[in-house]
Amino acid sequence: MWRTAALRVAQSLLTVSLAVGAASQADMAHARGLFSGPPENSIAAADLPRQGQQTYLLILQGGPFPHDKDGSVFGNRERLLPRERRGYYREYTVETPGSRDRGARRIVCGGVRVKIPDVCYYTSDHYSSFRMIVP
Repeated sequence: MWRTAALRVAQSLLTVSLAVGAASQADMAHARGLFSGPPENSIAAADLPRQGQQTYLLILQGGPFPHDKDGSVFGNRERLLPRERRGYYREYTVETPGSRDRGARRIVCGGVRVKIPDVCYYTSDHYSSFRMIVP
């Protein structure tokens, strides 16, 4: 009985948050397992570019990573991801074929344990937008 009531409350909160344009709150609810199914702005791990799939697997394996900056703290200065304490998010390079530098593609993961992230996001445009990675 209490689960049904909790589900109704959670669904109501999602409806309100989407109505006011707070998609990041919905993403956070998805990341914390409050709702089933992928969020609207998500990408399946299998749909990541090949290099993104490789980076994602390295993250889940705990490395080793090809770039010194991989695993460094991501500050979320753009505030496009749900707010968390500093150090929660870490960034990883997704190789960009033909790029002379690290390119614009990244995976940003959040969680207390680095090797077991709570949630990961993919950006192809150097933090201008994010899509939650769903298994």
